[in-house]
Amino acid sequence: MTGRVGALADIHGNIWALAAVLDHARRRGVTQLVNLGDVLYGPLQPQETFLRLQQEAVLATVAGNEDRLVVDARAGALARSSTLRFVVEALSTGAVSWLRQLPATAVLDGDVLLFHGTPGDDTVYLLEDVSSGHAVVRSDAEARHLLDGVTHPLVLCGHSHLPRLVRLPGGPLIVSPGSVGLPAYEDDSPVIHRMEAGSPHASYAILERMADGWSAELHRVPYDWETAARCARANGRDDWARALSTGRVGS
Repeated sequence: MTGRVGALADIHGNIWALAAVLDHARRRGVTQLVNLGDVLYGPLQPQETFLRLQQEAVLATVAGNEDRLVVDARAGALARSSTLRFVVEALSTGAVSWLRQLPATAVLDGDVLLFHGTPGDDTVYLLEDVSSGHAVVRSDAEARHLLDGVTHPLVLCGHSHLPRLVRLPGGPLIVSPGSVGLPAYEDDSPVIHRMEAGSPHASYAILERMADGWSAELHRVPYDWETAARCARANGRDDWARALSTGRVGS
């Protein structure tokens, strides 16, 4: 990784947010990207998002848990989820094949580790404990345990949709760039919990290798989130529409 690198995560098929982030990054001298998973799943524009990403200089993309959901979709899951069915029907064979070949982890230049959730599980949050129903930052010891001996100086993760920088004492800089395409959601695993960025802005990070280590900047980018919300609503997801418009989960 050389120069300024943009770290993207959790795009979720939001082509409008992705376009705004790419423009913002380009104007700040970003020439390369890394992608931390959950790329295409969502009631928005998955195929268009796939095609746009193919035009970009992406150094590496890792799989997220909802990328696996699309790849592993079976008749029962499709019957239960209209959104999954929408995504599977929207994606080309090439897009699904691309998702299928994504690795769970990637290493760049020997010192940058990429994954979606944790190195061993793409459904676990590395930096947040959600047992209370809301995101609470984990202790350094908990994060270190989940990293399971990782020694890379820079660790990049997604999944939580919350932008965060954590420096472990004597360990790596952990960067969670937040979500490009979905600033809030509610989930029921491992318990019912909410993840809320608090604003509808698209989120990403800019990374740069400096003489004394890695620098990281978190950016929140405005875009036409009302258009994204209308698309979600038209595709039967009022909950996504509220999250996209507000950055919060509706009561």
